Amino acid sequence: MIMINELIKRYPMLDACREDIEKTLEAIISCYERGGKLLLCGNGGSAADCDHIVGELMKGFLKKRPLSDEKKAEMTTLSPSLDTELLARLQSGLPAVSLPSLSILNSAFCNDVDPSLIYAQSVLGLGKKGDLLIAISTSGNAENVAAAVKVARGIGMTTVGLTGESGGKLRALADICICAPEKETFKIQELHLPIYHLLCAAVENHFFAE
Repeated sequence: MIMINELIKRYPMLDACREDIEKTLEAIISCYERGGKLLLCGNGGSAADCDHIVGELMKGFLKKRPLSDEKKAEMTTLSPSLDTELLARLQSGLPAVSLPSLSILNSAFCNDVDPSLIYAQSVLGLGKKGDLLIAISTSGNAENVAAAVKVARGIGMTTVGLTGESGGKLRALADICICAPEKETFKIQELHLPIYHLLCAAVENHFFAE
């Protein structure tokens, strides 16, 4: 856990979250090892964090992640028109979906059914047993995020809350809850960034060589 030690050295207050950060890292790695994917939800700044995390996972973050020779051979067998130059520019991704980015689905469900269930509907449609949901809410009390966690657990997904000091509803609802030790929204968000950067870097380091 060298990376986590470095994180705590830079942000000593996050030592209070060490155990839950470690549990989350293990859960994400386990999810990917069994062929699962990450779903993420949140509102406002937390929605932006969802997109940010997906950006770090779906392409190279700290590493280049070139496709393996085996993967290239498999792809060209199925699609002979693929050329080596194209394949050389692609990077291996870790599957992750930011639910706030599904704007058309979200606005339609919000208008036609229930705005508090937009993420719950997306989880039901996209999630499967073995997947993992990262639910981000600085208060831990966002109704639409809480509903998504309930549905995710109902279909056999692992759930991780990323919230503030109190944990709010997410503390009891999620399987794991990382409670950044701050009370004000912007200060909580300032701590969320290094936490999820650490998670993305450590997961990448687990699956990809230099």
